[in-house]
Amino acid sequence: MHLAKIKRAVISVSDKSGIVDFAKELAASGVDIISTGGTFKLLKENGIKVTEVSDVTGFPEMLDGRVKTLHPKIHAGILARRDIKEHMDAIKEKGIEPIDMVVINLYPFKQTVLKEGVEFEDIVENIDIGGPSMIRAAAKNYQSVAVVTDPKQYPEIIDQIKNNGELSLELHQKLMAEAFVVTANYDAMIASQMKKRFIGDFPESFPIPLDKVQDLRYGENPNQKAAFYKDPFTPGPTVAKAECLWGKELSYNNILDLDKALDICMDFERPTAVVMKHTNPCGLASADTIFEAFETAYNVDPLSAFGCVICLNRPCTKECAEMISKYFVEAVLCPDYEEGAIEIMEVKKNIRLLRTNCPIGPSERVREYKMKKVQGGMLVQTDEDVVVDPKNLKVITKRAPTEEEIHSLLFAWKLAKHVTSNAVVYVRGERAVGIGAGQMSRVDSAKIATMKANEPTEGCVMASDAFFPFRDGVDEAAKAGVTAIIQPGGSIRDQEVIDAANEHNMAMVFTGCRVFRH
Repeated sequence: MHLAKIKRAVISVSDKSGIVDFAKELAASGVDIISTGGTFKLLKENGIKVTEVSDVTGFPEMLDGRVKTLHPKIHAGILARRDIKEHMDAIKEKGIEPIDMVVINLYPFKQTVLKEGVEFEDIVENIDIGGPSMIRAAAKNYQSVAVVTDPKQYPEIIDQIKNNGELSLELHQKLMAEAFVVTANYDAMIASQMKKRFIGDFPESFPIPLDKVQDLRYGENPNQKAAFYKDPFTPGPTVAKAECLWGKELSYNNILDLDKALDICMDFERPTAVVMKHTNPCGLASADTIFEAFETAYNVDPLSAFGCVICLNRPCTKECAEMISKYFVEAVLCPDYEEGAIEIMEVKKNIRLLRTNCPIGPSERVREYKMKKVQGGMLVQTDEDVVVDPKNLKVITKRAPTEEEIHSLLFAWKLAKHVTSNAVVYVRGERAVGIGAGQMSRVDSAKIATMKANEPTEGCVMASDAFFPFRDGVDEAAKAGVTAIIQPGGSIRDQEVIDAANEHNMAMVFTGCRVFRH
């Protein structure tokens, strides 16, 4: 289809970056410009010939600007198909001229929501009505109308107008597709905010507002394409919002590991370090200082730590930086860096150094939906975390755990719930000793936890993310010298498992809740 030269454009933008230069180029190419409100004023002040929308509609703006462009002289001019004679005759009869370009970006709904202390009515007032209507109308009539929704699109448009006198069908199609992405995400942002306030969990449809952070070099493997998106409304520390202070861009797998490491650190109040590899922790420790925590965590499994990512819930000290710089570490995430720490680690050209610019810990955690894409659908669940109160632990063995064992059991429980199932972990004090992850049988996880231990396991406690289906897991723990076990309970063979613990003089407690992580 031959595309008509652009003769008439509507411009109404909230983000005015680049709009004056763009409008000047359009005007220089003979395009008549119609505009509204602040955009009209800006263009006129810059010497651009522009007609106010009320002069076109013959109707003044009203209701505090809520009604400006919602008029047949605007929408019929946009929607009339140039290839249908009846359409063109109809608008001509009503004295309506075609509109060939719509340049719109929307009210700053996202920015309004993110303002501290914003009132709900202010949020509602920043729901754009006329803008999405014009964008959708122009996108629907994409063969004849160019719909421009982003200042990044201006250069290509001006280039084609200057060189060809019109825009190609391919560009019209691209602009149309991008326009529907804009309105879909805008509506998703609004829907997500209103759902939180007035609907609750699991509506009939599940809109997800996401903004692109960056394109990634590749996905899990080099043959896969990938990009990173963020939810603009998620508060607190996130990898998506973290500031990269040094190093090349993050990879797909770096982001997964950093997110998991941060998730673990968010559970601990004391100085804590997590060493993460392939979405499983290979080291975790809490201590009086962040260096002591990091040194202990790294040495839990230094062989697996090769190529790890690290999360610290305290600022990275120079002492930590000195140790990190000795190893191959992919990335470090922490609230901040002590002066001089970054310079120490910059000798590692490939390390990525990120900071959250906010505290990391339980008080900062926000529970979001957890989602997993499956072929043709999406699994969505709440991120519930049953806090285990030591007073509510059910002692089911002849021997009750000591206070020291209870302290270690609760630490082990926090670790186990972040390890891929089947998960079995050994802990001494406030540090991991052995971690068994991702096995098809629980007894194998117990064997691996013993095998991975970098120190004697005698006197450790054990945590299991789900019940023991047989006594063999307990027997394996006894061989390792484990003295106490924490697990959910609930197996039809619980008594068999309890009997095994009693035979080995172990203490065992039930939490009553399972913490699988598939």
